[in-house]
Amino acid sequence: MALQITSAAFSEGGMIPKPYTCDGTDVSPDLSWTGVPEATKSLALICDDPDAPVGTWVHWVLFNISAGETGIPTEVAPEATLPNGAKHGTNDFRRLGYGGPCPPGGTHRYFFKLYALDTVLSLASGATKAQVEEAMQGHILAEAQLMGKYKR
Repeated sequence: MALQITSAAFSEGGMIPKPYTCDGTDVSPDLSWTGVPEATKSLALICDDPDAPVGTWVHWVLFNISAGETGIPTEVAPEATLPNGAKHGTNDFRRLGYGGPCPPGGTHRYFFKLYALDTVLSLASGATKAQVEEAMQGHILAEAQLMGKYKR
């Protein structure tokens, strides 16, 4: 079974509801996944917007999620390290945690990308997307994505 990621908040290609954006309460949506490979040691999640005028804008970096987790709830706290051991990276808003869609104009796409890794990343909280991607090289067992859209 392939790795799959879903959300109760929006469907693949659907519109992301206002509460999960800068126009709402700017909380992270719930995410669920299935099909994690047996050899997985940790999971990493990156959410970004390739349609941003300045280039791809990073909205969320979360890594070292336990391989046994099957999802994350709505409104994940922007703590450096979560109670389950997962670590937040720094987003392009220059803060830890989730920063919701906030496009300056038009409809943008937001990709929630989940990676199953054969290792636990040796990175500190606050790592950037580039640092996480570099650390993941050669360790990705499977990946999945969920794309949602938002227009202000």
